[in-house]
Amino acid sequence: MRIASGQFSAGTDIDENLASVVALLGEAAAGGAELLVLPEMSSYATSEPPSALAAIAQPLDGPFITGVAAAAAARSLPTVVGTIEENPGGLPYNTLVAIDAEGNITATYRKVHLYDAFGYAESDGISAGELTEPFVLEFGDLRIGAFTCYDLRFPESARRLIDAGANVILLPAMWIVGPGKEDAWTTLVRARAIENTAYVVSANQTGPLATGNSIIVDPAGVVIAAAGEAPGVVFAELDPARLDAVRARVPSLANRRFTVIPRTAE
Repeated sequence: MRIASGQFSAGTDIDENLASVVALLGEAAAGGAELLVLPEMSSYATSEPPSALAAIAQPLDGPFITGVAAAAAARSLPTVVGTIEENPGGLPYNTLVAIDAEGNITATYRKVHLYDAFGYAESDGISAGELTEPFVLEFGDLRIGAFTCYDLRFPESARRLIDAGANVILLPAMWIVGPGKEDAWTTLVRARAIENTAYVVSANQTGPLATGNSIIVDPAGVVIAAAGEAPGVVFAELDPARLDAVRARVPSLANRRFTVIPRTAE
């Protein structure tokens, strides 16, 4: 599979953000991508308190996701994108939406681990997702799982996807800038690839709020594509034979002796 990671800096104008997403879709399609991964919160990003997000949240049949779906269908390009999803029962969700080549929504993932760290409290404005069945999509021999940004800091999030059969992990993010944050980002993305002998495809927002540097990492932890700081699209080939070769040489998944068990609410 030829996969693309698109990065840009979303702002507070949802229409402008949609236009940026459509441009990245066009660039990815022109480059022969078979799947495009876009950042967390592509619909709206701000330095305002998280309580501001309820006012701009949209349902999944609202104009932002409908617009992305139409652009994906026009290019026959499956796409995974992050949005702020309206929640009639409470605070909105930070949601990933998978759209197929016909523009249909095929899966969603609501962020489980909220970014209550580094002096920020995402939970002030976002509801945590429930521990539902893992997000896993099939593309031939590739089984693609996904989680969002801060979930990266919890190794069990990736391992749960692997246990569900994933061998590729998508990571839409808005990894906030700060001292040491870019180094932590690349270290953790590579670690999730190495410990799970899986591809990891990250799509991060760019500055000024986020670090950019979307990377695609192979099952041995080798960075095979890197986007740097500027908006744009990078491509990589995901090869099932590479997965098989790495897992035969490093059978850490077969050798492990622990199981991930979801923690229930107390």
